[in-house]
Amino acid sequence: MVIRLLDNEIATLIKEQKLLDKELSLPLDLRVTKLGHLECNIPAKGVSGNEFMIIVRKSQENPLDFSVILAYQLPESTRLFRLRRYNGNSHEHTNTIERCSFTTFHIHTATARYQELGRKEDAYAEPTDRYGELDGAVFCMLEDCGFDTSTQKQLRLFEVM
Repeated sequence: MVIRLLDNEIATLIKEQKLLDKELSLPLDLRVTKLGHLECNIPAKGVSGNEFMIIVRKSQENPLDFSVILAYQLPESTRLFRLRRYNGNSHEHTNTIERCSFTTFHIHTATARYQELGRKEDAYAEPTDRYGELDGAVFCMLEDCGFDTSTQKQLRLFEVM
């Protein structure tokens, strides 16, 4: 299998400072219906000129069935490469190489070794207790992946009632 990105390249892309084209406001306005899911795509630009897409999907049936994805636009390609994916706890996940399974909120990270086996680039995941719902997963992704969450310029959090 072709390895599109090595682990050090993946880590560099995840850490690269990114800017959103517009202010992001939580909760997100998920509008596009796709196979029983609401979805939105939010473009972002890296300071090195790389192009990224935040893809947010949520089941219309199960609020714990969601994904918040940071994808990288591969140069000279229409393919998006999933760098990180923050999932809900609606399903069991198995890391096939490590032979471990869990059913909880979890964060996927792209790895060369899973690409090498012909698996999805972001097939590896680790359980997390850092979020318990979609908006929390969005915030964690922004915090982990090079977005500035310290100012109101990029992120306007929902008001707690």
